[in-house]
Amino acid sequence: MNRSSFPVIFLLSASIVVVLATGVVILSRMEPLPEVLRPVERPSTMGRSNPATTPAVEPVAPLKRHLGAHLLVLSDRTLSEEVVASVQGQAGVATVEPIDAARLTIAGRHVSTVGVDPSSFRSYTPGPTARADALWQSIASGDAAVSFSLGTDGGLALGTSVSAGGQKLRVGAVATMGLGVIDAVVSTDTARRLGLPQKNALLVNAPRTNSASLKDALSRKLPRKVQVVVLKPAFTPVRPGRSPASLSEDRIRTVLTATASKLGAPYVWGAEGPDTFDCSGLIQWAFGRAGIRLPRVTHQQFASGPQVPFAEMRPGDLIFWRLDPTNPGYISHAAIYWGDGKMIQAPRTGDVVKIVSVHTRKLAGVVRVAHS
Repeated sequence: MNRSSFPVIFLLSASIVVVLATGVVILSRMEPLPEVLRPVERPSTMGRSNPATTPAVEPVAPLKRHLGAHLLVLSDRTLSEEVVASVQGQAGVATVEPIDAARLTIAGRHVSTVGVDPSSFRSYTPGPTARADALWQSIASGDAAVSFSLGTDGGLALGTSVSAGGQKLRVGAVATMGLGVIDAVVSTDTARRLGLPQKNALLVNAPRTNSASLKDALSRKLPRKVQVVVLKPAFTPVRPGRSPASLSEDRIRTVLTATASKLGAPYVWGAEGPDTFDCSGLIQWAFGRAGIRLPRVTHQQFASGPQVPFAEMRPGDLIFWRLDPTNPGYISHAAIYWGDGKMIQAPRTGDVVKIVSVHTRKLAGVVRVAHS
């Protein structure tokens, strides 16, 4: 992957690397929001001059407590007071954080973006990120935070200014926010300037409740147009002494044939086919040809079936890796096992869909998709 040549400061810890450009901005690693959100369009203001002076930015409040986020509740419009109260009152919900959310067109790419209050939102991010005062102050100053994949494979180079919603947005840092469905973070003020809907989403902190069960409970009580997304889905372990069910041979053959038909197709960040793909987009497309609906992003695909031992892989199984240095625990790459020690994948920017030997460096696990 290509790296930026801009000067950077690395803030290191066991679980995060935060990269700040000269001039401060932030970007965090996340992935597409659910289908309810559409790209935000605004009349262009690219030719207008900026004010001679920049208003003073209030300092971001220090971190007081660390919460973490478990669910995302969102709509295509501002959530009503009744919906917010219903989520807050649900058994198991500890706290909620209102945010703005949409797929924003940034440098020609549809990027899942959130507008946040840096002082309060920081509590819902991983500990090292939450404690990085400079990172949150840079977001408050009007810069953006993008994910590792968006900054590298997505081509949003650190320190550059890009077109976003008809405006200019500076990319100033790379850091993990721990929210796999989101690829860029800006302040609420910046979100207003870019035209994002206001308070149409809630981060939900529910540390003592099963996230999948809570999602089902909220989905039953909230209006149909309000979606609930599990941010950290858990994989299903294989029960001792049991071999998990597999797809039929016909379906596996359909998946592999469909994938092989795209050999040579270019890798494009965020692409879902039919002519260009990223790694998880290729997997979703190929399984779709066999009538199997898989989640769009890698960390959710990792939870789409039981894990099986590496030595027991079968053709059609999914292989996952943790390659994001800003978030070592995050599932960031996936491929389909082809057989005979080979896999088929969409690797990275500048490469194409290809069949290569399986490697185990930073391997996260193998998942068997077993839909009926």
